[in-house]
Amino acid sequence: MAAHVKTDKELLADALDQIRIKNKHISAFEREIRRRIEHNESAEKVRTEIFNLREQSPEPPDWLDREPHKSTSGIPLVCLNDWHGGEMVEKDQVANLNEFNHAILRKRVRILHDTVVDLCFNHMTNPNYPGLVAAILGDMITGIIHDELMATNEGPVTHSVQLVKNLIIGLLLNWKRRFKNIAVIAVPGNHGRDTPKPRLKNYVYESWEWLIFCAVEEFFRDDPDVQVYVPNEVDAHFTIFGHRFLATHGDNLGVKGGDGIIGALGPIARGALKVGAQQAQAGRDFDTLVIGHYHIYVPRGDATKVLVSPALIGHNEYAHLRLRVRASRPAQALSFIHHRHGFTAQWPMYLDKKIQADKQSPWFVWSGQRTNRDLDLG
Repeated sequence: MAAHVKTDKELLADALDQIRIKNKHISAFEREIRRRIEHNESAEKVRTEIFNLREQSPEPPDWLDREPHKSTSGIPLVCLNDWHGGEMVEKDQVANLNEFNHAILRKRVRILHDTVVDLCFNHMTNPNYPGLVAAILGDMITGIIHDELMATNEGPVTHSVQLVKNLIIGLLLNWKRRFKNIAVIAVPGNHGRDTPKPRLKNYVYESWEWLIFCAVEEFFRDDPDVQVYVPNEVDAHFTIFGHRFLATHGDNLGVKGGDGIIGALGPIARGALKVGAQQAQAGRDFDTLVIGHYHIYVPRGDATKVLVSPALIGHNEYAHLRLRVRASRPAQALSFIHHRHGFTAQWPMYLDKKIQADKQSPWFVWSGQRTNRDLDLG
């Protein structure tokens, strides 16, 4: 009798059951980690005693540097960043250029999954991959770092933590079915903190995102096909076919400013030079800096050697009113690293339909002529 082959729906149901079981443990983890932070216990102790993990995440798997037996299109590098789970963007407050909430977050993550699979397997000449690398670059939740976020977010932070954790796990489980091997590198951003101003002491440990990443690592702890690397610092170093990467969120480049002509490109270029000099002194030279934070897409070039991944949340009130910048579409970055050619294809993966201005919508029109009817307020 032939063995039963599970359908996609059955596989998805099994994955959801795994997530539900783990969620019961994660809720207890969240309460315990808050208590331990109050007692100023170390990140290593939390990892070992709460999540039953090693003090440090294991190094990324060797297939990242092992030359493939067959010629391939390389290894896909997918950036996951600036999801801002929990934040709500009202379209009538941003000129109908965007809208965002938990339901839209779920929808965009589904589109992200399908887009990665489509581009990798239907638009590359030889889609034979050793695995996929997912670089999680922070600001996965929007947090309550400002009063307005506390007042307008869609529910408490813990709801966003659970949702984003489940979405990350779901993405990885489904990608594993296609790519077989997954390597995850995860660093926090600046929105996951509990304090109004960022603190440099215990920067990683006091972030809700570090809790999310440790929970993801715990979920896949016994899965040999999914390796999750969560450093106890804001920088993560890894290599793909000998190409050295430094992944960090982008808020700690040691620079500020920008202008209306080149926007964030100036600070990003200056920051890359500063970070490069600092890391070289520590013996941690890198070939490419991978960041998010700036909510724009900048492909990796030879001048700055920086890959900037755009934001899944897209345009919001801060960008619309405070920065007065052009609206950036919700997107994430996808790149391919070849064992001989290094960076090859690079794409921003758009997660929405491009909004076209409605030319038929009338502007407010005043003829300049008043009539008695215009003046009748009765």
